[in-house]
Amino acid sequence: MKIIAYGIRNDEMPYLKEWEQKNPEVEVKVETKLLDSSTVEEANGFDGVVAYQQKPYTKEILDKLGSFNIKYLSLRNVGVDNIDADAAKANGITVTNVPAYSPNAIAELAITEIMRLLRNTKRFEDKQRSGDLRWAPEIGQELNSKTVGVFGTGRIGHVLVDICRGFGAKVIAYDPFRNPELEKQGIYVDTPDDLYKQADIISLHAPAVKENEHMVNEKTLSEMKDGSYIINAARGSLIDTDALIKALDSGKLAGAALDTYESEVGVFNVNFDSFDDISDDRLKNLMSRDNVLITPHIAFYTETAVRNMVTLSLDANRDLINTGKSDKIVKL
Repeated sequence: MKIIAYGIRNDEMPYLKEWEQKNPEVEVKVETKLLDSSTVEEANGFDGVVAYQQKPYTKEILDKLGSFNIKYLSLRNVGVDNIDADAAKANGITVTNVPAYSPNAIAELAITEIMRLLRNTKRFEDKQRSGDLRWAPEIGQELNSKTVGVFGTGRIGHVLVDICRGFGAKVIAYDPFRNPELEKQGIYVDTPDDLYKQADIISLHAPAVKENEHMVNEKTLSEMKDGSYIINAARGSLIDTDALIKALDSGKLAGAALDTYESEVGVFNVNFDSFDDISDDRLKNLMSRDNVLITPHIAFYTETAVRNMVTLSLDANRDLINTGKSDKIVKL
């Protein structure tokens, strides 16, 4: 059995080698480059592909995999929004993902950013760099006096609900598919508008499906409380960046924390020579603000999560090759 693993980073290698030792019957070829039109030829002769979805998986790529008689593509991440579903189906390619590599990792970053915004840590850090160690005027706020609105109560959203409650915050939530346990607790509101109008802090944990694109836009932002905060550790396409900037300019939003950004591909996880060399002007605008926190899609990036992403995706690909079955198959 032969598997090719694309886009393997240095931090993933120890877990890949550990998996190889436990699965000596499987030959794994490591390709450090991402799967794209320039690297897809490397897959010829393999039984399955493991990859990390960062670039789009286009019809061209999937047709090429099909021509190599490769029927199994296992992703080391959750999102499948960049896969040409029609092309995958046409080529008989089964796709798996890792739906829950570590809900705690994402929820913990979200609560970290909420606390940083409420306690003005970026402003204090900026002041300290110039020798200013005064308190005022950056007085903080307490989470236990706030209403947190969680949009999306899947695995990650559920963990965040529990964490926020531990701080004593009031928590409300919206999800078209309600969690029975949370519904018994009476935290759900009926509509997204209800969430926007009632919450002081809104944390997004929704998938990047078409109907959610720019769900946070000029209209929905106008419905939010004056001086509210928004957190996005889900998918960049959920927020209309131009509308977000306008809301920050007007003071409608007191602040924002973005771990995902709609134009992040080609920018996040890139080492630019200087701030000025960053190629995205809107991102630089946001990064320059003392009430905006930007992290380059690192919510998932913990030792636990990376280990799970590597081992669970390889497990799924091995199982597909052996049996054609896996509990992680994605319905495209």
